[in-house]
Amino acid sequence: TPQNDLLSLRWPSPPRNVLLVQKPNAPAATEALVDFAQHIHSTYPNINILLEPDAASYLHNSIPFPVHTSTNAEDATTGQTILAQKVDLTATFGGDGTILRASSLFSTATSVPPILSFSMGTLGFLGEWKFAEFKRAFREVYMSGAGAGDRSKTLEPDDESSVKTAASFEGVQSDAPTAGAGPAGWSSIRGKNLGSTRGARVLLRNRLKVAVQVSDPSSSTTTTTTSFAPSTTDPSTIIHAMNEIIIHRGAAPHLAHITISIGGRFLTEAVADGMIISTPTGSTAYNLSCGGSIIHPLVDSLCLTPICPRSLSFRPLVLPASAPVTLRLSENNRGRDVEVSIDGVRRREGLK
Repeated sequence: TPQNDLLSLRWPSPPRNVLLVQKPNAPAATEALVDFAQHIHSTYPNINILLEPDAASYLHNSIPFPVHTSTNAEDATTGQTILAQKVDLTATFGGDGTILRASSLFSTATSVPPILSFSMGTLGFLGEWKFAEFKRAFREVYMSGAGAGDRSKTLEPDDESSVKTAASFEGVQSDAPTAGAGPAGWSSIRGKNLGSTRGARVLLRNRLKVAVQVSDPSSSTTTTTTSFAPSTTDPSTIIHAMNEIIIHRGAAPHLAHITISIGGRFLTEAVADGMIISTPTGSTAYNLSCGGSIIHPLVDSLCLTPICPRSLSFRPLVLPASAPVTLRLSENNRGRDVEVSIDGVRRREGLK
């Protein structure tokens, strides 16, 4: 809207499945998750609470009601993970790393369910709410766009922003019943409606589409392709990164030689410790430490930043979000391989 750049969240029906993700080995986050789960169970009895398997195993004595868990395996029929098909909303209890962890659970899905984050970690770039406000925060998200008395079965978008919001969550399936269908609808939460014109605001963040392609075994080159644009690469090899992809020389004593192409056209051959391709969300992470620009999340772009380059003329670049970027190990590369990490998680094997 002209008054607000953020999108307005409009649920087509009340959310039914809420995934809770916490910072590991953090007693305060564990206590907060239990309090949050108990509040949801008592106030919103029609909501199913989902936990990761590890969290469910050590919290089963702390939560006196049934919760659900999943191994997040892929459905053989749809190719989507169980979480991607079922989760309507995710709540995180921790810092920025916990939000990245929650996003990574949907790394093979085309979209991520809305994330309600409570800042309880070391960093707070992404955290939005203090946990003391959790009751109001969840109420606003749950009732977002619901009309008084829930008189309509669906919430029709009435402006361009609403259309974009609905499209952004397309593909996220749930078992939510039709709104207004008996006590399961918004009308069961008396006195909680915010009004159909008071939807919760959503900050839509881009993700990198990442594909790692290994060339012919007789060749020593390996290609890593990152792009926001649609790709013809095998979908099973594509994952999405919320923060960044990092290529680094690792323990090798020699600088990495990396050939960079944008849109299929050669740009330069970088000689550096590595390269970072970050989203606007990741621009405040390792990218910032390496001299990259801070980019507002609403700017559709990506940042290409060298790590300790040998050439002082190679500066960080801000590129359109749709620009396909290809990084290839040059034939001049002296190291045996380089390390690759996606959103802070190292791949088990390096690129050779």
